[in-house]
Amino acid sequence: MIFQPAMISDDLPKLQQLPAWITSGRAETPEDVAFLSGAALGHLHLVLRHEDVPQTLLRARLALRTAEACVTHQGRPERASELRDAVAFLQPGDSPGPAGEVCLSWQRAVERPVSTKALQRALPDVEAEQIATWLDVGQGAPVPRAAAVLQALIEDRPRDATTALILADAALAQGLGWSYVLPLLALGLKRVDLRKSGADMQMACHRAIAAAATEATRDATDLARRVARLKEVAPKLRAKGSDEALVLFLSRDAVAPASLVSLRSDRAARRFCDRLVELGAVRELTGRDTFRLYGV
Repeated sequence: MIFQPAMISDDLPKLQQLPAWITSGRAETPEDVAFLSGAALGHLHLVLRHEDVPQTLLRARLALRTAEACVTHQGRPERASELRDAVAFLQPGDSPGPAGEVCLSWQRAVERPVSTKALQRALPDVEAEQIATWLDVGQGAPVPRAAAVLQALIEDRPRDATTALILADAALAQGLGWSYVLPLLALGLKRVDLRKSGADMQMACHRAIAAAATEATRDATDLARRVARLKEVAPKLRAKGSDEALVLFLSRDAVAPASLVSLRSDRAARRFCDRLVELGAVRELTGRDTFRLYGV
């Protein structure tokens, strides 16, 4: 069996909360704001290295939330539930719509290690050479580097905040030495922040990252507990193909029963998901009787 019962390590809860001096929000000077964002990133870095944190699932969860923020920046009404629906039931040749395209871009941006090729897959309308050029705009420390990339893209593509934020987070990840994009900037940046420049843009990015790191830390520890519960109930599942089905729950924010092909039939997949809900291992995310989605 792939899945074995798991216990959360004793040291993970100690990492859950950032120190109060980081989250107090009292910093006013540029030096203090930069210091606190760096401290928040350092704390998040420790959390991300913890073996109990489901890295892929965390990125997928943050990608959905970031897509929602980007859609809100565009003035669109769709929220997380609509974005899930827009991409979860796509068939080959289907169009997810404008909001769904934003969600797909963020999903693809976090799925593979940071590279120009991977980012071009997330942003198919942008040439790979142009992506590489934009990523080279930023220099120096990670946050100023990301802020420079963000500003350059907003100036070049003022109506394409999604591309700007994806590449800014990619620049941040590269500056921090992270292998994957972790959506942070769009979680904390307000729409008005995207119109700033220079030192004001850097300040906005520092503040956004401090706030987003707090949120990501909370999500990481929450998902670690939920995944531990999923692994705890795994031995109780007798369906053939259950291990392969459970793997999907560790990589996707939302799982449609129809995607659990290892369970051999739609009926078996639906019963499997409902059993996981009964055991407290996953949640049903839609509240519907049909076209349901499930997630850790």
